[in-house]
Amino acid sequence: MSDIQTPPCVGIIANPVSARDIRRIIANASNLQTSERVSILLRVLTTLAASGVERVLMMPDKGGISAMLLRSLKRERSQNHQFPELEFVDMSVTSTVNDTFFAARSMQQAGVNAIIVLGGDGTHRAVVRELMLGTQAGKKAVPIAGLSTGTNNAFPEMREPTITALAVGLYATQRLKGTQALAQNKVLEVSIDQGQRRDIAIVDAIISRDRFIGARAIWKTDNLEAAYLTFADPQVIGLSAIGGLLEPVGRTETGGLTISISDDPGRCKFRLKAPIAPGMIADIGIAGFERMPAGQPFSVALEAGVIALDGEREMPFDTHEQVSITLHENAFQTIDVTRCMQVAAREGLYIHQPSRLS
Repeated sequence: MSDIQTPPCVGIIANPVSARDIRRIIANASNLQTSERVSILLRVLTTLAASGVERVLMMPDKGGISAMLLRSLKRERSQNHQFPELEFVDMSVTSTVNDTFFAARSMQQAGVNAIIVLGGDGTHRAVVRELMLGTQAGKKAVPIAGLSTGTNNAFPEMREPTITALAVGLYATQRLKGTQALAQNKVLEVSIDQGQRRDIAIVDAIISRDRFIGARAIWKTDNLEAAYLTFADPQVIGLSAIGGLLEPVGRTETGGLTISISDDPGRCKFRLKAPIAPGMIADIGIAGFERMPAGQPFSVALEAGVIALDGEREMPFDTHEQVSITLHENAFQTIDVTRCMQVAAREGLYIHQPSRLS
């Protein structure tokens, strides 16, 4: 029996407030307007329709995306443009991350073939977290495809949404198998007091000497103690860029990277300049770094502080609490857009013979 729903259905989670954190104020970064998010969604929807996806299940919001999208669809359909049937998740909108959690759970329960996510690292992390919990509870694993609309986007790659939607359509309509279309991804599991509190990061877990969550987003490096990374790409921005400029580690490569950070002359071995936010280059003291094997817990030496998950302070811890971080491989799946399009080209999936009239 096929594990792909018929007719094909794709989920869409668009964060209406991504790219609006404090880093947009202190860095010279642009702010993605609601109209541009809707434009992205319209390109995604027309492409999914052309790919044979008949139904889309989307997260509602109060930030203007849903309302503007519905108006745009009404106008476009009056001009005979084709779109999939659009349905919104039945939910109470809170305008918090709980909306993303609920929508991801609902889409997994509904059996969507894939979820397209519009947001930054934090939004993608929220979706992945809920999907992983669902898979652990026995539900079908659902791959995601990321579109970058956040501030520091290490996880979602910068790509034209039309191409991402083409790749999703190839998988959702079974023209590509999972072995051709999907990539496995790593996560960091953060555990406090032997699992009394747990969470994950899909890019980085940063240990800070701060004792408060505050504005959540981290943009200052003065109080950083350590960084744990699932991958380290020298072409990204954010705190994970520190690792990318020290020792690159690929997304699909075995293991991760851990870095000790210190301005103390007695510990600091050298200094590194890294792009930690759009247009913001920080000078960071490096005490050391090493590869992080999968499945091996790393104990956090700092007695008290806060842990930032994918760029946002989430987990404060105190002197009596023990913190460990473990890298896990093959934790969740994404649509490998590059490979999908390469396979489609090799196999001629977009080639059609012209019809001949008798």
